[in-house]
Amino acid sequence: MEGPSEAEEGSTRVTGKKPRSFWKELPILIGIALVLALLIKTFLVQAFSIPSDSMQDTLQRGDRVLVDKLTPWFGSEPERGEVVVFHDPGGWLGETDTADSGAIASGIQKALSFIGLMPSAEEKDLIKRVIAVGGDTVECKNTGPVKVNGKALDEPYLFPGNTACGDRAFGPIKVPEGRIWVMGDHRQNSLDSRYHQELPGNGTVSVDEVVGRAFVKAWPINRWGTLPVPDTFEQPGLNAAAAAGPAALGFVGAVPLVLWRRRRLTDKARSTDGASLIDKARQDS
Repeated sequence: MEGPSEAEEGSTRVTGKKPRSFWKELPILIGIALVLALLIKTFLVQAFSIPSDSMQDTLQRGDRVLVDKLTPWFGSEPERGEVVVFHDPGGWLGETDTADSGAIASGIQKALSFIGLMPSAEEKDLIKRVIAVGGDTVECKNTGPVKVNGKALDEPYLFPGNTACGDRAFGPIKVPEGRIWVMGDHRQNSLDSRYHQELPGNGTVSVDEVVGRAFVKAWPINRWGTLPVPDTFEQPGLNAAAAAGPAALGFVGAVPLVLWRRRRLTDKARSTDGASLIDKARQDS
């Protein structure tokens, strides 16, 4: 009687191989999960905690928001109306003492913040709303409203009882290219661009300091919701002032061309009239 073939023996060896233990697979799975979480935190999305009341009632102290970190990698810059997280430009946050939460709790927070599941207690980041971008002129007189390029903003997101300027009127201020003017929704309780005009940048923030746009409130669950751009930032004419410069330059450049063309047509008409008179004189003779 013939024994099993080599193919059958190989098949038996493969199918008879004992699977790896779950406990041996677990460290590999955890390692992969940590690497993926770190990549997501670095390039895609990161969680941030709201440290103050400056964005009430849009955001409350202790809320967790998710921040889009992907689009800036493709050259996207902050736009008017977006809520953004940015690093302290320097001098915006004072030296504050942090409460000691204990070695175990501190270790857990550092581990979770490393993979992006919790904000870091050591990071000095702020969160505000973008009001104006590079090239805009922004101002707020008396009690408001805030005006961008001469257009008044309707700001329903302001904290109840607040005025548009809060206690600090400003402007007009021309925002340099590559920078943004930011303000908190709780105007009477927000140390934003208005209060740092003596610093380099005159209160504006470099887009290079922006971590990303906060696009959703993720925690607590009962406050879940998106953070869309308010309609007032979509109103017609908000970009009119910025577009006026190129339009004016185009007009100035067109004037010499029009004058040149008109002179050429006039000279041509005179030349034609002169030739006609000569022909008529020859016919008469």
